[in-house]
Amino acid sequence: MEDIKLSEKLNVANIAIQNYLTNSLKSFGSGNIVDGMRYALLGGKGLRGFLVMESAALMGVTKANAISAAAAVEALHTYSLVHDDLPCMDDDELLSQRECSDDPNIRINLISSLARAVGAQGMVLGQAQDIEAESSSHPLGLDDISELQRNKTGALIEWSAVAGAILACEDPKELREYSQALGLAFQIVDDILDVEGDSNIVGKAVGKDNDAGKATFVSLLGLAPAKLRAQALADEACNALEPFGDRALTLKKLAQFVVSREK
Repeated sequence: MEDIKLSEKLNVANIAIQNYLTNSLKSFGSGNIVDGMRYALLGGKGLRGFLVMESAALMGVTKANAISAAAAVEALHTYSLVHDDLPCMDDDELLSQRECSDDPNIRINLISSLARAVGAQGMVLGQAQDIEAESSSHPLGLDDISELQRNKTGALIEWSAVAGAILACEDPKELREYSQALGLAFQIVDDILDVEGDSNIVGKAVGKDNDAGKATFVSLLGLAPAKLRAQALADEACNALEPFGDRALTLKKLAQFVVSREK
C-alpha cells in the first residue's frame, strides 16, 4: 500500500509538471520545432521534478513557487536524453519567472546552480568522461565510475533535491547528503537493470553495457554486492533526513523506491 501511495504521488506531481510545460509551450506558438519539443517532453517518471516538489514542500515552499523549477529540471533532463537543443525549452526562462520567487536573488541562485549542475562541472563533464572512457586504454576503476556518475547522473538529481532549500533560503546540507547518496544508488540500480532487467519493463534494450565491454558498478563489484551497495546508499540517504522526522517520509520512501524499481 505504501508503494502505491508513493506511485500516486509521483504520478500527480508528474501530471502537474507536464501540464505546466504544456502551458509554457503555448507561448512558443506552433510548428515543427514546438511539436518536437512537446513530443520529447511526454512521458518519463518525473523523478527529478518530484524531488524538487518534495524538497520544496519539506522546506515550507508552496507548490506554486516550486512548479517552475520542477518543470525546468524535467525539461533539461529531457534535453540530456536526446542530446539536442530543441527540447531544452529555455530553462533559464522557466526559472526566471516571478512565480518561482519574488526575490531576484533566489531566482539567480536557482539559475546559476542549475547551470553548474548541467555544465562543465556537472552533467556535461560526466558525459564527456563517459565518452572518453569508451576509447581509453585504461579501464575505469570504482572511484573513476563513481566520479563519472556523480557528474553525469548525480549532479542533476542533487540540484533537484536542494532546489527546495534554495527557494526557502535554508541550509541544503541534509538534502545535499540525501541526494548524493540517492544519485549514486540510482545509477547502480540502472547498471543492475542492464544486467537482469526485462527490456519490456525497463523500456529500453538491456545488456548493452556488457556487450560493449563497458565498466559498470556491476562489472566491478559483482551483481550481489552491487545490490547491497545500492541498498546501503538508500539507507544512507534516509539517515541524512532524520533531522526532519516524519516530514521527510515521502523522500525516504522515494529512496527505497529507487533501489527496488524495475525500470
